Amino acid sequence: MDIFDKIRKNRGALGQYQEQADGYFMFPRLEGEIGPRMKFMGKEVLNWSLNNYLGLANHPEIRKVDAEAAAQYGLAYPMGARMMSGQTTMHEKFEAMAAEFVGKESAYLLNFGYQGMVSIIDSLVGRHDVIVYDSESHACIMDGLRMVLAKRFVYAHNDMESFEKQLQRAQKIVAETGGGILVITEGVFGMAGDLGALDKIVPFKKKYKFRLLVDDAHGIGTMGRTGAGTGEHFGVQDQIDVYFATFAKSFAGIGGFVAGDKEVISYLRFNLRSQIYAKSLPMAMTIGAIKRLEMMKNNPELRERLWEITNALQKGFREAGFDLGRTQSPVTPVFFNGELEQTTYLIRDLRRNYGIFCSVVVYPVVPRGVIMLRIIPTAVHTMEDVNYTIQAFKEVKKKLDANVYPSDKIADFRN
Repeated sequence: MDIFDKIRKNRGALGQYQEQADGYFMFPRLEGEIGPRMKFMGKEVLNWSLNNYLGLANHPEIRKVDAEAAAQYGLAYPMGARMMSGQTTMHEKFEAMAAEFVGKESAYLLNFGYQGMVSIIDSLVGRHDVIVYDSESHACIMDGLRMVLAKRFVYAHNDMESFEKQLQRAQKIVAETGGGILVITEGVFGMAGDLGALDKIVPFKKKYKFRLLVDDAHGIGTMGRTGAGTGEHFGVQDQIDVYFATFAKSFAGIGGFVAGDKEVISYLRFNLRSQIYAKSLPMAMTIGAIKRLEMMKNNPELRERLWEITNALQKGFREAGFDLGRTQSPVTPVFFNGELEQTTYLIRDLRRNYGIFCSVVVYPVVPRGVIMLRIIPTAVHTMEDVNYTIQAFKEVKKKLDANVYPSDKIADFRN
């Protein structure tokens, strides 16, 4: 069989809809200046679909630093991987700042967050070790798990009874192999918006002697008294052994970092394959990351404004009778009951007639018959944006409940 025959027969759970969805429901093109108002298919829309939590993506101070750094260094410097020829004082400066910010001894700047997490898992465990991880872990964690020879046990999401059962299984194995246990969870779960149960996980460390790796992609900059993340929020930052954050959210950039004890980070520097064999983060992005971290530290009003908008939005939705699930963060999922076909009409209605753009999540990410519209508030949204969106959602829900949206075919966005 030609390997491409499989592609023709099975395009995957999402790929099967590519003819009807490509360019609109999937791979849509948002254009213009990054912010709450952008262009979609030539029309201005109120945009709730970017993880630009603190509004840094288009902040004038950020734009200035980005432009000056790009003009001075271009986008090629430094050439080569960090270990070979890509090390600079600016990379080291960011690492020192990041370690201090998240309360760790040391940090290492990553050229890309997703591959960084994959390599972190690959570097930390071997065939004698066991990984215990949350069932709703991000795809980058799942891909990291696929690479390793270590045994893996999954626990039901934030379920401590299930968690301890998996720890007990892991403990029996490492007692025989001489290996160790690595627990992996997230700080903020990016779909549902709830927090990893770090405060409940940490007390188990003494009994089961595991190390804790936390992916805090959505927590850095948004959670905690200073924005240092979900561990700070729970008061257990010192109990996180390996802290990971990406720049794709609050930092509004590309890259990421990992932080922990100096000995651990030194080991990772010499063993992370996605960093050793890949080009260093360009200088312009590194200098931009320094500026973003400075603003995160020195401008608490950005985080305060984010939470002002978040609280107003979530309070308004709940008072209007909407189900927001279990969110405890700015991530705001709004759940409806409906079929995939109805979802396409609802989204088309929101975008065309109400000028609202948000992400839509359907099966297999959520159960069949469930529609999840994912709203991401930011510090640069306004209360007018909040009130308008809640009213629009009320109206489309009435239409959905009244079966105004067809359930027998997918909407054609071209008509």
